[in-house]
Amino acid sequence: MELEQIRELIGLMKENDLTEVRINEGEKRLLLKRGSSEPVQVMTVSPAAPPAMMPTTAGQTAAPKAVPEPESVTTINSPMVGTLYAAPAPDAESFVRVGDHVHSDTVVCIIEAMKVMNEIKAEMAGTIERILAKNADPVEFGQPLFQIKPD
Repeated sequence: MELEQIRELIGLMKENDLTEVRINEGEKRLLLKRGSSEPVQVMTVSPAAPPAMMPTTAGQTAAPKAVPEPESVTTINSPMVGTLYAAPAPDAESFVRVGDHVHSDTVVCIIEAMKVMNEIKAEMAGTIERILAKNADPVEFGQPLFQIKPD
């Protein structure tokens, strides 16, 4: 992908208030992220090379903001912006706890977006290793919520 195409994508992200764009072309991947107070981040990954970060503005480089993830652990990320709820009701027990075994259809939390309660499912079988977001926390699109060790 050419630098001018990447700049055009960044412009579209700003125009449409997008926080993340992923593009896959064969074995090459492009990930563009931007936060509310951070510059746009550009990361390209190829199977033979480690991830490389490109400068976002003159003299300024972007650093990935991610939770360290062991190789055997996968992250469940937020599919939307909203408020995370760890339980179905304020007085109910949490959907999952560290050490719980989950299946692909297990609800791990609820994210409220525009007064709609959206059940978030694990989408894989495994064991919850770490809970990264707290009850009633605001969450962003793509934000890591749980670390799960797949079966």
